[in-house]
Amino acid sequence: MTTLAKNLAGDLGRVGVWSSALRSEDPARRTEIADAARELDELGYGTIWLGSGPGVRQAVPVLEATSRITVATGILSIWVHEAADAADQFAEVNAAHGGRFVLGLGVSHDALTDRYQRPYSAMRDYLSALDAATTPVPADRRVLAALGPRMLELARDRAGGAHPYLVTVEHTAQARATLGSATVLAPELKVVLDPDLARARATARAYLSYYLVLPNYTNNLLRLGFTEDDFRDGGSDRLLAEVFALGDAEVIRARAEDYLAAGADHLALQVVTDNPIDDIPLPAYRTLADALGLTGHDG
Repeated sequence: MTTLAKNLAGDLGRVGVWSSALRSEDPARRTEIADAARELDELGYGTIWLGSGPGVRQAVPVLEATSRITVATGILSIWVHEAADAADQFAEVNAAHGGRFVLGLGVSHDALTDRYQRPYSAMRDYLSALDAATTPVPADRRVLAALGPRMLELARDRAGGAHPYLVTVEHTAQARATLGSATVLAPELKVVLDPDLARARATARAYLSYYLVLPNYTNNLLRLGFTEDDFRDGGSDRLLAEVFALGDAEVIRARAEDYLAAGADHLALQVVTDNPIDDIPLPAYRTLADALGLTGHDG
């Protein structure tokens, strides 16, 4: 791994948190979000990934509330935010917060934007625009939401890392092979912290059903050997077992280690509850920090 890649991997840490709730702009939640971000920092998580299509500005409250932890977009949609604006905001935010911000970029989904077309070419052009901005975004401070081989290769050649979402251990190993050793690999993993397997599966299915109508995800899962039958009724038991960690803290710890052993440099844990978009499940984050050995610093 190159020095720049080592720097990014070190900044991300071994384990992070992926959350949609922490990107909320609801003024009524400002204090709650700041307090939660501060505690995640103190617990030793390496990165907070702001989910559900945030802009750069939405990282500011979390950065202001913390002193050590890295904050990343997971991911900023290239269809929603112009490259020149993202570059300007990236420079401003990092200058104000000690370089703790990482720009996570993605092409989102056809169903979520009427601008969606030729996603690979669009991402390539977007990266070129970031390079040509008044203050360029350094390649080693941007990561791509890469699933397929071409986007992974683009992450290898034009970014500091890849941040795949809804992937398996097998995909992690394949992504590592594509990326080589010089690019950071930071997959997301959904977890349901519940020892009752039937209940955990029900929670997982309720959330996963949203993603199983998005072709970018289902096509990737088909490449991994799943079938259309695995996508019915919120996902087969087999699919849930591969794209979630379901169980108590020890089960989740072991599952996290599987991803890290397969080649992940960093793992972004998304704790899924009955209301995953809005919940900030601090008790679960505390339990997992202890199980993963994050004793006040990300080790």
